[in-house]
Amino acid sequence: MTSPAGPPPTGGGSEQQRLKLLAVTACPTGIAHTYMAAEKLAQAAASRGIDMKVETQGSIGAENVLDDNDVSRADGVIVAADKDVDLSRFVGKRVLTVGVAEGIHHPEQLIERVRSAPVHTAGATPAASASGGGGKERSVAYKALMNGVSYMIPFVVVGGLLIAISLSLGGHTDPSGGLVIPKDSFWMDVNNIGVIGFTLMVPILSGYIAYAIGDRPALVPGMIGGWIANTGDLYESKAGAGFIGAIVTGFLAGYLVLWIKKVKVPKFVQPIMPIIVIPIVATTALGLFFIYVIGKPISWVFEHLTDWLSGMTGTSAILLGAILGLMIAFDMGGPVNKTAFLFGTGLIATGNQTVMGMCAAAIPVMPLGQGLATLIRKRLYTEQERETGLAALFMGCFGISEGAIPFAAARPAQVIPANMLGGAVAGAIAGVAGVEDAVPHGGPIVAVLGAVSGVPMFFVAVLIGTAVTALTTVTLVDVSERRRKGAAPVPGLGVVGPLEPALVGVGSGAAAGGAACAVVAQRMVASPSAPAAEAAPTGTPSAGAGADAGADTNTGVLSGYLTERTVKVALDARDKEAAVREMAELLARTGKVADLDELVATALRREEQGTTGLGEEIAIPHAKTDAVTAPVVGFARSAEGVEWGSLDGTKARLIFMISVPEAAAGDEHLRILALLSRKLMDPGFRERLIAAPDEGAVLEVLSEVQ
Repeated sequence: MTSPAGPPPTGGGSEQQRLKLLAVTACPTGIAHTYMAAEKLAQAAASRGIDMKVETQGSIGAENVLDDNDVSRADGVIVAADKDVDLSRFVGKRVLTVGVAEGIHHPEQLIERVRSAPVHTAGATPAASASGGGGKERSVAYKALMNGVSYMIPFVVVGGLLIAISLSLGGHTDPSGGLVIPKDSFWMDVNNIGVIGFTLMVPILSGYIAYAIGDRPALVPGMIGGWIANTGDLYESKAGAGFIGAIVTGFLAGYLVLWIKKVKVPKFVQPIMPIIVIPIVATTALGLFFIYVIGKPISWVFEHLTDWLSGMTGTSAILLGAILGLMIAFDMGGPVNKTAFLFGTGLIATGNQTVMGMCAAAIPVMPLGQGLATLIRKRLYTEQERETGLAALFMGCFGISEGAIPFAAARPAQVIPANMLGGAVAGAIAGVAGVEDAVPHGGPIVAVLGAVSGVPMFFVAVLIGTAVTALTTVTLVDVSERRRKGAAPVPGLGVVGPLEPALVGVGSGAAAGGAACAVVAQRMVASPSAPAAEAAPTGTPSAGAGADAGADTNTGVLSGYLTERTVKVALDARDKEAAVREMAELLARTGKVADLDELVATALRREEQGTTGLGEEIAIPHAKTDAVTAPVVGFARSAEGVEWGSLDGTKARLIFMISVPEAAAGDEHLRILALLSRKLMDPGFRERLIAAPDEGAVLEVLSEVQ
């Protein structure tokens, strides 16, 4: 890579013509703000005679990707992003990193600043815009945790479902071995594949937490550290440290790598630091630290915990059941869970099957409760979280408590207490009812296969525990979201959703810009709820009712989702809530709105979590909800403007509302939103929309969005 000898040309004329810049734009979920920032930067560069190529990392994938040729000829790189962007390809170039909102609102300033930005070196922290103290560190840790969770989820789902399927179709009860699958059968092979997925999920969680903090050199120590944490045999423990241990090793590995990067080494050693020296040193140090420093105390604690439980067998069944339920639910397959499970398993051989009955009732409560929570309060979860919730419900039926781990890892402060409360209730009810389990396994599957005595009370215990977990979870998550919204304008996981995130969809902390981007995207792709819209009359006609209902025969634009029926050149509403209803009624003219009130309510709920006002007098409320039967887009224009809480303080005059069903397949609506957001950054396009005299003229202008 080449390194500039000095700052790029700063003068005008022919010098400026020769200036070549690159940019990368990305927001947490990659919809509107990604493309708006790209367009603004490109426009600012063009107005100054600067050659700029912009790569967008959106929800439909990376577009206009920067290749080696582009990088080698570039004088500087602007990264306007609220999520991780790989900077290793820009070594030797001036790199300026800012939030995506900066790319939208201050593109000219960024172009000036990048000319004096520091040259990016391998392993260096890039130049960034100033941020408040304290908040940045919290956002880095949070983003790292969610990064690990998002990579872990597929392993949990695939591993858990394969194990559940193999047990249900190929397993049978055996008093000495629990649910047994014949060793040489096809279903044992399926089970083994699932076990591999479960085995990998903990090191994956640890590795990608570390990766988000320390970049590629941290991936190996993070993964190996997670494997060590989950393998109790390495430090003489019957149970590994589970996902909690993986979180610890992930953060330790990430920050250890960051510390090693700061060590000054001879120049000839620098090229091998990230690929040889740092991974070896960090992996060895972290592995030995866990085995000799952390591992031994873990082993000692859980050995004594087992002895303590053994001394409680004569105490109240309610108390013992509650304690076992708390332990089972605490870390879902981790050391505390395993201690309680092994304690119950060991007593089966002595003829005491009631202790295992308590454990068996508590085991499915966590995944069932978290899955149920995603169904009863959908707006608190992202689409990915809700899909994970369905998988968790399935895993819970087969006694796979690990199905709840993604939820616990993403929101430990809310989910773990809720899990423990539900597990304690289930264990206590099973204890007082004298439920017995003859096999070392839990969940409804053991009752269905005849291994449980007292089946009715077993299911009562499971159902009540599940309900307690679900209700407690949604209450705590809702309170947490309200507090977060009250403390700062940045919405939380939604989740990310989760999930936001994933979340999900999580803002990395670039203040309000990242927040708005996350909100816009979450509503579109991840949440049952969505945007806002406009509104007006107070009546609530059913979709399709009235003279405007029925098939729309008008020629449409934006893939046919927007027609003259869904265009209004003079919006009546003067406030956001009224505008929501007016826009929803506009969409209802197509006959594609099944429940107008629900569409309005969904839109308003999402507006409570953050504005869909994008600035530049634009708002794009949107909803993903079964209140509509097919994708539909509406447009309205307000002469005076509607206060929408936009980041730049402007009132919304150009308002689009997009709504798609929950089950909408593909990413066509995302592509339309991306193209629309980008096109709206063109002042001439906006002026033509404002000047269009009627619905037909509006459609003609919007036909430019292709």
